[in-house]
Amino acid sequence: MTAAEPITQSRAAEFRSKLQSKIVVADGAMGTMLYAKGIFINRCFDELNLSAPQMVKEIHQEYVKAGAEIIESNTFGSNRVRLTAFGFVEKLKAINQAGVRLAREAAGERAYVAGAIGPLGTKIEPLGPMSFAEAREVFKEQADALVSAGIDLIVLETFSDLNELREAISAAREAAGPDMVIVAQVTVDDEGKLLDGTTTDTFTRKMSEWAVDVIGVNCSAGPKVVLETVEKMLPHTTKALSAMPNAGLPSTVEGRNIYLCSPEYMAQYARRFLQAGVRMIGGCCGTTPEHIKTICSEVRSLQPMQQRISVEVVEEEGKPPVKRMPKVPMAEKSQLGAKLAAGKFVAFVEILPPRGVDPVKEIEGAKLCKEHGIDCINVPDGPRASARLSAQVTCQLIQQKAGIETVLHFCCRDRNILGMQSELLGAHAVGVRNLICITGDPPRMGTYPDATAVFDVDSIGLTNIVNQLNQGLDIGGNPTGSQTALLIGVGANPGHLNMDEELRRFAWKVEAGAEYVVTQPVFDLNLLETFLKKTEQYKIPFIAGIWPLTSYRNAEFMVNELRVPVPEEYMERMRRADSAEKARNEGINIAREMCARVRHMVQGAQLSAPFGRYEMAVQVAEALGSR
Repeated sequence: MTAAEPITQSRAAEFRSKLQSKIVVADGAMGTMLYAKGIFINRCFDELNLSAPQMVKEIHQEYVKAGAEIIESNTFGSNRVRLTAFGFVEKLKAINQAGVRLAREAAGERAYVAGAIGPLGTKIEPLGPMSFAEAREVFKEQADALVSAGIDLIVLETFSDLNELREAISAAREAAGPDMVIVAQVTVDDEGKLLDGTTTDTFTRKMSEWAVDVIGVNCSAGPKVVLETVEKMLPHTTKALSAMPNAGLPSTVEGRNIYLCSPEYMAQYARRFLQAGVRMIGGCCGTTPEHIKTICSEVRSLQPMQQRISVEVVEEEGKPPVKRMPKVPMAEKSQLGAKLAAGKFVAFVEILPPRGVDPVKEIEGAKLCKEHGIDCINVPDGPRASARLSAQVTCQLIQQKAGIETVLHFCCRDRNILGMQSELLGAHAVGVRNLICITGDPPRMGTYPDATAVFDVDSIGLTNIVNQLNQGLDIGGNPTGSQTALLIGVGANPGHLNMDEELRRFAWKVEAGAEYVVTQPVFDLNLLETFLKKTEQYKIPFIAGIWPLTSYRNAEFMVNELRVPVPEEYMERMRRADSAEKARNEGINIAREMCARVRHMVQGAQLSAPFGRYEMAVQVAEALGSR
């Protein structure tokens, strides 16, 4: 047993535990980064571990600084077949071990070091001259060198032949033993198939049978293809999934290959990868530390640092028990709470805060809604990460000047846990009693992508905080001397791609203290009905999000950007509308039909007023009938 083995086993267990509890971010490209630094494309990039170690190490360090938690050694092509072509086969062990050493020096204790192994660069049987046994021996030679250098995991990547990948996995497992974490990734064509035509479901089921911890897709034609393939893989495996796409396909600019997918574009797809259930995310060709930095920001926004900040009160031995005040009953918290407790059907209309300091339009819109029997005005908090008048102040002004109760979106993006508690206490004091606790959109989605996000907790942690304040305790379990009476609402997405994860989070929200739930926009009511059946044991009121479409392009935006399923029937109806007015009317008609259908399924509807057209929401509300 070598000295590295106990460390490897310990790190492997630690990595597996982390993979179960959070998303792990890997680094990006090495080869294209070296190319960008002036290394000719015909050089052996792996040999630079020996001849230009500082350059390789600096790239690793840039990825660590960007937030990567996995650093891959510069050893993708460090096998006997590829190194022979460059005349470096006698340096095979030295190149692999130097690659691990440089990655380790850059990673320190901040990241795991993965030994990177790529395809052999030659075809194996039955299509090529190399036998399975020979291929396995070549892979084992490289894996032995990487393991002896003290890697934490092995990443097998960019394979397009299942037979070759199988031999690589067998060799890696033989060299590293049963405790080593192994990640196996393939590259696919635009249809999600391997180069030999093997379909996504076939290679997914086969990879799931092999002795690996993570399976996934890397390289390929860019994030769109990788996302579509990962989504197809989901139903056919229980393994953790990984996604490490190229930054699109390269274009030749002034004689150099340039990848055109921006960091912001990659970050948008990172969000979709995570929503699809990916547990390990990074980049391949063309991605840079800046790409990884934006991906890390996206990951942080979707899984804030609950592990660092506890929102549960732990009673210490020897100290008197924490005295919780009895919570104010739901019916006594607000008019909305009384209606929900009585089983009445309610209607919200969403009104965005103004971009400036003049809320006249919003107040007039709220008055219009009140005149037509709307119960509450729902006010988003910095929607799409935009700078607007304070949502809480907007709520106060609407309540004071329009005489209608409001529901305050309260998001975690912009406040640490001290600021959250202060503002929640303030909301109660000024009479804003209804909340929807949300995590919030990351800054890169708005016009200030360089803004810093806080995300001390997510919506689950925020729900816990409000629940504590409702019992007269702050986050540390210290009595506040009085209690809030805030009605706690949360969000849910019946159309989420990873429904198991959405259901788990919903259960945690209810456990944390949620009293009602508002859904994301719903168009496919079959999805809503399924979600309601799967959550019926929680016995809390559901408010369905209803969004009047304004155009066919608006419908496409829902599907492609917001990932909200829209039935083809509705898409076709919007497509046939041949003027802006007809399109808006058709959108209203569709929304009215949905309202009529959900009337018996849920306890309320949240109606959007697209682009500030409050009259559209009012027209939709008419379909709800007497409440």
